[in-house]
Amino acid sequence: MTKLSVNINKIATIRNARGGNMPNVVQCALDCERFGAEGITVHPRPDGRHIRKEDVLALKPLLTTEFNIEGNPKEQFNNLVLQVLPAQVTLVPDAEDAITSNAGWNTIKHKEFLKKTCKMFQEAGIRVSIFVDPDIEMIKHAADCLCNRVELYTEAYAREYAANREKAIEPYFKAAEQAQKCGLGLNAGHDLNLQNLSYFRQTIPWLLEVSIGHALICDALYLGLENTIGAYKRQLI
Repeated sequence: MTKLSVNINKIATIRNARGGNMPNVVQCALDCERFGAEGITVHPRPDGRHIRKEDVLALKPLLTTEFNIEGNPKEQFNNLVLQVLPAQVTLVPDAEDAITSNAGWNTIKHKEFLKKTCKMFQEAGIRVSIFVDPDIEMIKHAADCLCNRVELYTEAYAREYAANREKAIEPYFKAAEQAQKCGLGLNAGHDLNLQNLSYFRQTIPWLLEVSIGHALICDALYLGLENTIGAYKRQLI
């Protein structure tokens, strides 16, 4: 079964809007695990607008599932990851002022940088995933960077799903096949939700992990966190 990693950034966004510690980000992460999530994802950004360094440090000794830290591998981010030593780091090329991640890496242009970065984290015992668009060439060159996995950026799939799900999934299936040929593990994330997740998983059954935050937290407003995590897990069977 594909693992569900819950991105808890939006929980931190709610907390930061008011100050204080409500909702309690660490407790929410532990509850996600208790309700069945197989991983917790955070994406700290330099401006600290949601997850903060102190959150990441507080989470590490308490989590019992896989901890995935994603972000742009600049010095501040790298230092935090090497201090925390999560199970996985996901390299995302987002600008500091980006509202959310909006593109995968150009693994040709940035190959030497990514190769060096992958080696640095792997030597510390951290699995490395590179965030990529569903582009066969980008995946081939991601393999040259010596990463362990790629994470497919699924915004286009989610956007086009309602109009024609077969057409929407086609480039992702081809990209997933290429990752498999290259010996890379496969993750996916961005705008996956209860409407489009099951079809993605059924079409690409060797998918190892999905990272879902915004849609899951929105659904939890109506269904409750425990019921929502259960509903997402059922889409991954």
